[in-house]
Amino acid sequence: MQPRDLSDHVAYEAGRGIEEVARELDRDPSEFVKLASNENPHGPSPAAAVAVREAASSVNSYPKAAHADLTSAVADRWDVTDGQVWLANGGDGAIDYLHRAVIEPGDTVLVPSPGFAYYGMSSRYHHGDVREYDLSKADDFVQDADTVLEAYDGDRIVFLTSPHNPTGSTIPLADVERLAEATDDETLLVVDEAYGEFADRDSAVALLEGRDGFDARDDVAVLRTFSKAYGLAGVRLGYAVVPDEWADAYARVNTPFAASELACRAGLAAIDDDEHVERTVGTARESRAYMREHIDSHVWESEGNFVLVEAGDAAAVAEEMQRRGVIVRDCSSFGLPGCIRITCGTEAETERAVETLNAVLADLDVDPETADDPDAEVADT
Repeated sequence: MQPRDLSDHVAYEAGRGIEEVARELDRDPSEFVKLASNENPHGPSPAAAVAVREAASSVNSYPKAAHADLTSAVADRWDVTDGQVWLANGGDGAIDYLHRAVIEPGDTVLVPSPGFAYYGMSSRYHHGDVREYDLSKADDFVQDADTVLEAYDGDRIVFLTSPHNPTGSTIPLADVERLAEATDDETLLVVDEAYGEFADRDSAVALLEGRDGFDARDDVAVLRTFSKAYGLAGVRLGYAVVPDEWADAYARVNTPFAASELACRAGLAAIDDDEHVERTVGTARESRAYMREHIDSHVWESEGNFVLVEAGDAAAVAEEMQRRGVIVRDCSSFGLPGCIRITCGTEAETERAVETLNAVLADLDVDPETADDPDAEVADT
């Protein structure tokens, strides 16, 4: 017996970890700094860490009460009903739920290129087809309604990423509203705001609720995560905020108890830990500014907790930086083989990354103006 034909599927490749790289290079892990996966340099919310320790003795029970409590806390944060909050095993779990609720076999999903590979992966898992709209490097990866509408062809779901990974660009809410008005009634716009805390932008939740001068819409959903600003990537906790009319669908599409007891307890503690989030966001802003000012190559403006850097031969640059103890993301798999992505670290980590990158660019005699290959295959995120 064999599994179904998976030849159209790509494998997700996460950023390489310190332990993995250290073993490969036969080095001590303490020699390395990892700035490849957009993780929180300050670790988890301290309140969440305490909550996880205190909840450890209760993991023999299913997280029914904790799940309900966290749902209510998230709903209060966004001023929506509990039924509009779909907790999930990370933001990717919420993507799966939306596909389950919307996609019929053969429906198409429109995704950005470059972009987060899991949009397309999840669509294919649910027997949908994937189409792409291009964000142009020549236009500094600008996101607007026209760019999406040029590619749109009645697709069932359209994914928008704001801030966008790996470029850091955002899309104005007015453009999201225009897209919602211009696309078919049965098209869902999914606005992925995984990095939303780092951006000086209002959330697209305003479009669901008819706030800030927008009309309320039933064709927009918003994705959020506890992985980035809250530092809970390891417990896997994300959610979708959906139109009020969708409330009953959650019970029919979610995996039973997908958000674990530890994840829910961590989320309940973290959501009120404003000090940790503010510190994290402040660090990211300072790090972005420092890298834009001091890196000896083009650095795109970013509203995420990372920057995209022109590196010429990204694979060679990333490999050499890794050898020198700084792990960054080669963006060849995004279809950007001339670029690397660097996560915003602490002051010391950021300074080390900049110093290392500048030295590598000089030592390898890399031309940072080398253009990306637009035909490169997008394989992961």
